[in-house]
Amino acid sequence: MHTLVFLEPGHFHAALTLRTQNPRVDPTVHLYARAGAERDAFLDLVASFNRRAEQPTAWTVKVHESADPERELVEERPGATVILAGRTRPKLGTIARLHAAGLHVLADKPWLTESAALGHLGQVTAGWPLAIDIMTFRHEVVARLAYEVATDPDLFGSLEGSSGEPAIDIQSVHHLLKLVNGEPLRRPAWYYDTRIQGDGLVDIQSHMADQAQWVIGDGDGLVFDRDYAIESARRWATPVPVELFRASTGLDAFPPDLLPWIEDGVLQLACNGEIRYRLRGVPVRQRAEWGQREPDGGGDAHRTTITGSEATLIARRGPETGFRGELHLSPRTPGPGFRRRLTEWLASREAGMPGLSQRPSEPGCEIVIPHRFHTPHEAHFAMVLDDFLDLLEAGEWPRVHAARIRARYTLLARAREH
Repeated sequence: MHTLVFLEPGHFHAALTLRTQNPRVDPTVHLYARAGAERDAFLDLVASFNRRAEQPTAWTVKVHESADPERELVEERPGATVILAGRTRPKLGTIARLHAAGLHVLADKPWLTESAALGHLGQVTAGWPLAIDIMTFRHEVVARLAYEVATDPDLFGSLEGSSGEPAIDIQSVHHLLKLVNGEPLRRPAWYYDTRIQGDGLVDIQSHMADQAQWVIGDGDGLVFDRDYAIESARRWATPVPVELFRASTGLDAFPPDLLPWIEDGVLQLACNGEIRYRLRGVPVRQRAEWGQREPDGGGDAHRTTITGSEATLIARRGPETGFRGELHLSPRTPGPGFRRRLTEWLASREAGMPGLSQRPSEPGCEIVIPHRFHTPHEAHFAMVLDDFLDLLEAGEWPRVHAARIRARYTLLARAREH
């Protein structure tokens, strides 16, 4: 049975790994942290999982309060697996020290804010023990089916970008003020400092870079200098008035550290970004934006368009879908031949995902996914933990997996330089 150790959990993603009770994990987990609001938020969220009415968890959190939590964790090491989620700027250095101490690390994305941290990246991905980033995207049902469509040569064809347009176009809109587990999310003040959290070219972009890698494929393992070519990168700001900052953090005023980015009483937060590049010759665009407040009854919005020689695939979630994930296909040559191929494709998935169907839609046709296969984003963190435990128990870190992590964070760091 695995014993989990949490170090200074400054982001709610750490607690979300415990949203589901895992029979392979000791129900007593250890928390090394300084006293304060971030530690308390972690404890409160885990406690909410324990007391919920449906499928409550039964975690016991043993708190190790310390002025130097990392040092005490390494010295006492009550478990061999550390989970990190919080401040981005020091994260890769922390991962490197834990890795050097022989501890496995599952760390939330992103791992870096600038290219100065790249020196640690090679170290932590060179070999055992494991150092893996928390990538939830591949557990989303629309994303899984989109991948299966985009890699089917009969239905989709081959990737095609033309006239300067990307073959893979990934866009998302997130919100600074939002609900998590049904409650308003309280963000720490440092979240609004791009020197610590990272800017619009590193955070959500890490998920998007992983998505492009997934569709295009690892092959024999990705190498940044060989497989990537950055074409452009830009970032821009979302204005954060003090009222929004107060609602998000609970603080009445901007702290002094943020003063350089405040104009006329409004924080200009450089949290938006777009990167255009080629991955193994395939043109990719990834664009991440942040709105101020989550819309009523809504959430984050995502849209991925993948263009193939036989069809264009559109995966979307937003106001136009009622914030429910949808998957559409727009065939190059509509007609009975395409409908027959899609019918055969759906039938081939019946054993693993029964009930998939199709219906006409504005783009062409929609692949209708039964409701029971949709899972909330918050549930995917426990799934990532399960994947991590699989790798631990296999005792081997796949080389292509390590290369994938190196390549995507090198991309983000180089995009910032660009």
